[in-house]
Amino acid sequence: MSKDYEVLLYYKYVPIEDPEQFTKDELMYCKSIGLRGRILISSEGINGTVSGPKEVTKKYMDHMHSMDKFSDLWFKIDEADDYAHKKMFVRHRDEIVSLKLEDDVDPLETTGHHLEPEQFREAMQDDDTVIIDTRNDYEYELGHFKNAINPDIHAFRELPQWLQDNKEKFMDKKVLVYCTGGVRCEKLSGYLVREGIGKEIGQLYGGIENYSQNEETKGDLWEGKMYVFDERISVPINRVNPTVIGVDHFDGTPCERYINCGNPECNRQILASEENQEKYLGGCCHECRVHPRNRYVKARGWSTEEVKERLAAIGEELPDGVEA
Repeated sequence: MSKDYEVLLYYKYVPIEDPEQFTKDELMYCKSIGLRGRILISSEGINGTVSGPKEVTKKYMDHMHSMDKFSDLWFKIDEADDYAHKKMFVRHRDEIVSLKLEDDVDPLETTGHHLEPEQFREAMQDDDTVIIDTRNDYEYELGHFKNAINPDIHAFRELPQWLQDNKEKFMDKKVLVYCTGGVRCEKLSGYLVREGIGKEIGQLYGGIENYSQNEETKGDLWEGKMYVFDERISVPINRVNPTVIGVDHFDGTPCERYINCGNPECNRQILASEENQEKYLGGCCHECRVHPRNRYVKARGWSTEEVKERLAAIGEELPDGVEA
């Protein structure tokens, strides 16, 4: 059954002469047509994910395609039941993905081989190949390609150092990299090429999103779901033999429900069932559960006595002098 809304995912590395003014113009236009989402603009290009009713997303795509530099802009499209974003943000940044290299990489000059989904699937099954997930740790935990390496990073900018620390493992291997929509891999694969890490570098063109929509691959060899940076939180990828690989932070049972730790100073993203979220007071650890600003506790209006009772049920205590 067709849905009335769409989510668009796109990027393009292309020189933008006055990115600050273009940012202002795009914010005004997007708001005027009722679009929502997040767009990053820099002198090196554009990177965005937006959502809206189909007539609105069509207007936006037509608007972008009317500009010479974006006439060939590739939009990856998902149908949705509603807006996937709460507001519209268009930000000017130094980079459209934050790698923060001292000596930056220009993907228009140096990048890994673009592999179509069918080529990527075939390459993944080569014994002489390593697959590196370039996303953050919490993205990997929810889902990833079979046998993919998890660098266990909290931010994309940490990946170059991890690669330098582990490069000896990859020097004589073919290296494949992938990310959500492809934008991170354009620059990261260029870094691998420049640094000579790996004897051959390939990237999944269009990212996991393109792989999932391809009618040849249908998401095959993907395990779990894909984390997305919008209200949906996650989307299914594998249409061949879907599996659940995410595990509940508290009891290790299968889980694909993401929450943020109740402590605003932590805000860690973890997988947890509704039952365990309540049982553990919305906190990822004891310190966060008893934190005076625990928003999960605040939102429920629990008294200090009730918090003490709930903590006692899991073998914990409220520290002296702390009140809920």
